[in-house]
Formats: sequence, structure tokens, C-alpha cells
Amino acid sequence: MVKQRSKTLSSRGNELADTFYQLKVISFDLPFGKNGQKPENIIPPFEEKLQEAGLHPLRPHGLQIFQINIGKLCNQSCAHCHVDAGPDKKRENMSRETLERCLQIIAAHPQIETVDITGGAPEMNPHFRWFVEEVSKLGRQIINRCNLTIIVSNPKFRDLPEFFARHKVQVVSSLPHYNRLRTDRQRGEGVFEASIEALKMLNAVGYGIEGSELELHLVYNPSGAFLPAGQASLEADFKQQLQRKYGISFHRLLTITNLPVSRFLEYLLESGQYESYMETLHQAFNPATLQGLMCRNMVSVSWDGYLYDCDFNQMLDLKVQDTPAHLDDFDIETFVKRPIVVNRHCYGCTAGAGSSCGGEVV
Repeated sequence: MVKQRSKTLSSRGNELADTFYQLKVISFDLPFGKNGQKPENIIPPFEEKLQEAGLHPLRPHGLQIFQINIGKLCNQSCAHCHVDAGPDKKRENMSRETLERCLQIIAAHPQIETVDITGGAPEMNPHFRWFVEEVSKLGRQIINRCNLTIIVSNPKFRDLPEFFARHKVQVVSSLPHYNRLRTDRQRGEGVFEASIEALKMLNAVGYGIEGSELELHLVYNPSGAFLPAGQASLEADFKQQLQRKYGISFHRLLTITNLPVSRFLEYLLESGQYESYMETLHQAFNPATLQGLMCRNMVSVSWDGYLYDCDFNQMLDLKVQDTPAHLDDFDIETFVKRPIVVNRHCYGCTAGAGSSCGGEVV
């Protein structure tokens, strides 16, 4: 049984549940420093880095990935969740009507190669399986971002590995560490054990096996206010440890930098590390990451049908600009020419080797 690591910001009435308040913090417009004073070392706006690189405004390369946050309902409530997902998020679930509109857009635009389904726990949306089946009929690649524990949380989800395999869904799953204590500290007591059981079930139907077309990738994000180590070295460690201890195999490990959004932002403020972490991201800025940023070839769709440049912008309610901001008015011509909305949180995706939904950028 998984015991919740933390409660959602909204359920606790935390002021950070207000995206406007989060943006004030990220913009260094609030007195959160020592003695309630604004910090002296305010990192420059992200736009300055883009101007230095000759890429302001930042614009898309096209539209290949249609990412859908199908809902914030989740069986877990992890300490660093940038979505602020949890069991109490029952209202924030995408409707059948909105998913049908997504299908219309995907079908009408063959340049959309991949449909990336995320949450919350996407599988808890009552229309999830229907939607996967319909996207599968269109012949597009499907990615499902699964938290693993959902598979073993309830008997009605235990056939998910077979369902995923039937539709050749690429499964991308978060596993903070191959160590039980480190995983449970971040995600809740019992998460590691449940995750191992789910990974074995996925392996049993062919996921993650060398030579298999059923792709299983794990996601690592740091447990604290520091950048992830190199993706290749971490992947080697994870593969060795999971195989040796549990007989588990997977294809790739994707490293993702924690961005100062939602519950991770709360952690940074409460631990007094916000300023130093933002300075770490700023100092590690790598202009080589700008070409491969995920916001340049995707759209992020919220549970209520609004459009964003990326999942992090969605959680800060920074909607797309200079193009219709809702599915009902989607216009591909203006969408691929729009300026991408940026703020200081974007330093997280451009630090070091970069960070995206697909792991390192460079």
C-alpha cells in the first residue's frame, strides 16, 4: 500500500496554488529573502539569454508532438510534483468532448507524429482507454507517462501492461532511484515496492526487453536542489542495479531537471534554497540546448482544452501567444509561427545538458 508523501497545494490552501503568485516568486517580485527582503542577487530575465543567442523571440521548428495533460487526478501526491496532482483533483479531468476535439486535430495534421499522454495518472481518466484505441487507429506513436504504482493500485488497472502492449504504447515511467529509501522519501512509503512489481509485470509482456519493439523508459529527477548527473552514467547504474537486484530491464533512462514550479518551488522556499538553486540554473545555462528545447516542436494541452508551449508553462498558466489559445480555435498556421512564452523557470530546461520530456537535450 502506498502512503501519500504530501498533500496538494490546493488542498492545503497554500498560496502557491495560485499560479499568479508562483510567477511573482519566479520573477523575483516578492520579498522571500532573508529578513523578508528581496534578494540582492536577482538573476536576469531569460529573454536576455535569448537575445545574446540571437533567438529572441524564440519560435517553433514545427509541430510534431501533441502532448495532452489528460487530468490532474492521481493515486499519488509526490513531494516534487510540478502538476500539483493528487487524489483530490477529481474535477481537473479531461472530458470526452475535449478528447474528441484532440482527435480531430491530430487526424487533420499528419505532421503530428506523436501523441504524448500525461497527468496526474492518465489511466485514471475514464476515457483514457478509448482515447488510446482511437489514436492507435490513426497510426500515430503513443507515449503514456505512467507512474507505475497505478498498475498495482487497483485490480481494474492490473491489465494495463497487456493493454499497452496491444496498442504498442511507449511507456515512460518515473522512478526516482533504484534505492527503496530514496524513492519512498520523494514519492511516498511503498512506492518503490509497488513500482518494482509493476516493472516486472511490464517486462513479463515484453516491455523493456532488448530487441523488443515495446519501449519502456524510466525517468530520473534529482531528490533535491541540484542538477542531475550525466544521463548515460545514470542509465548504466540503473540498468546494472535493477537487473542485479530485481531482474528488471528497460530501454533508456531519461534525466529531467527539477523546475521551480508548484510543489518543488514550495520545497525550495521552505528549505531556503530558492535563490541558490536559481543561481545554479542560471550559471549552468548552455546555449547549445536552445535548438532542441521541447517547446519548439510540441503543443501542451490542458485538461480543459487550453494550449501552452510546454507542460511547465501549462502549470504556470502561461498560455500560447499570437495564436488562438484554445483547442476550439486551433490554427496550425499561426501556431507554428508564434513566439514561445518564456520566463526564468526556462533556465531549468537550458542548464547543463538541458532537460526535456525526452531527457537530456544535448
